[in-house]
Amino acid sequence: MDSAFANNMDLNNLYQQIVAAEAVRTSESTFLLPDIDAGAQTAISRPEPDFAGGENTQLGASASYEVVLWGRIRAGVQAADFRIRGNYYDYKAAAMTLSANVTRLWFRLLVIQDQLELINQQVATNREVIKLIKARFGAGQVKGVDVLRQEQLLEQSKSLKYQFEADLAQTRNQLAVLLGQAPQNFDLPKADSLPTMPPPPAAGMPLDLIRRRPDVQRDYNFLMASDRDMAVAVRNKFPRLSLNLSTQARSNNYNELFSGWAYTLGADIFAPLLYWGRLRAEVDRTEAVKKQQLYTYGQTVLNAFREVESALINEERQNKQIEVLRRRLEM
Repeated sequence: MDSAFANNMDLNNLYQQIVAAEAVRTSESTFLLPDIDAGAQTAISRPEPDFAGGENTQLGASASYEVVLWGRIRAGVQAADFRIRGNYYDYKAAAMTLSANVTRLWFRLLVIQDQLELINQQVATNREVIKLIKARFGAGQVKGVDVLRQEQLLEQSKSLKYQFEADLAQTRNQLAVLLGQAPQNFDLPKADSLPTMPPPPAAGMPLDLIRRRPDVQRDYNFLMASDRDMAVAVRNKFPRLSLNLSTQARSNNYNELFSGWAYTLGADIFAPLLYWGRLRAEVDRTEAVKKQQLYTYGQTVLNAFREVESALINEERQNKQIEVLRRRLEM
C-alpha cells in the first residue's frame, strides 16, 4: 500500500491537480489586494536641458486597487476553494479505489499461487496413475479406454496449469502497474498463506454511507464551483470602481532627483456598454456548465445508492454462503 500511494502514476497526477488548484486560489485571492508597481527611467541629453523639455531621470511607484462592489472577486475565490475541495475528494476517491484494487489483486495472486501448487500436485499424481494403469493394462487387468481416460485427465490438468500460470503472470503485471513499477522488473515475494481478515465494518444505513463517499462530495464541490463561476460571469456585466495612487520624482540630473515629488490620486469607473453579447454568452456558457455539473452530481448520487444497495445485498448473501461452506467443511 505504501508503494502504491507513493508511486502510482494516476494518484500522483491527481495530487498535482490539488497543487494546481491551490495555486489558482492563491492567484485569485491576490485580486483582493492592491497591485503595487515600481519604475525607474534615466537618460542623458546634450545640451541640458534636452530640447524635448522633459526630465531625463524618473523614479516612482504606483498602486491600484479595485473596490469590491458586487462580490465578483470573492466569488472567484470561493470557486477556487470549492475546486480545491473537489480535487481533494477526487484524490481521496482514487486512493480508496487504488487500495481496493491492490487488495483485490493481492488476494487473487495468493489464490492463483495456491491453485497452481495444487494443479502441479495433480499433474504429478495423474502421471503416477498413468504408470500404474499402463502396468495393469500390460497385465490385461484394465482396458485401453481406461488408459485413454487417464491421459485425457492428465492433459486437462496440464491445460489448467498453463491457464493458472498465465493468470499469475497477468495478475503480477497488473499489480506492478498499480505500484508504479515496470512489470518486467517487478519482484513480489511469495506469501505462505492468506492474511487474516479483520472484522467487517458496520455497514450502517445507505444514506450514511452515501454522505461519506468521496465521489459524491467531489461532484458536489465541483457543482458549487460552477455556481460561483456563473456568479463571476454575471457580475462582470456590472460597473467596476478602481482607485489609483502614484508618486514620482523627476529631474534632469541625479543630484536634484529627490528634491521634489509629484503625487497623483485618482479613481476610475469602468462600465461595459456594448460588447455585442459577449458577456451574456459567457453567462450562458457558465450556466450550461453548472447544469452539466448538476446532472453529473445527480447521476453520481444515483450510482452511489445503487452501488451501496448492491454491496449490502452481496454482503448478506456472502455471509450466508460462508456459513454454508463452513458447514460443508465440518461434515
